[in-house]
Amino acid sequence: MATLADKAGILGQLWIEFREDPDFKNFVEYNDIGLPMAYMMAQGLVKEATPLGEQYIEETFDMLIGLLKVEEEEVDELEEIELGFLLQFAFNKKKTSEDTPDL
Repeated sequence: MATLADKAGILGQLWIEFREDPDFKNFVEYNDIGLPMAYMMAQGLVKEATPLGEQYIEETFDMLIGLLKVEEEEVDELEEIELGFLLQFAFNKKKTSEDTPDL
């Protein structure tokens, strides 16, 4: 099961690597609290989040996997719970669904 630390790690890396990416512009702008908070937590800049901080991270993560059309159960099954694996899984899932004809 993806822990809060796993989610913060994914979101923190996404924020650092994609915050200037036009494809993530709206997501980054909307999550202007959750993403930097996740980064600070993942980097150990804060010891722990308050319950409200945890809620921001959880909601931001839920929004991310929703955009990627991935279920949290699928995230839990990844070889490693990190951004690269998540993005690759989402890409493969989308490609598979596009390649599969509707019955």
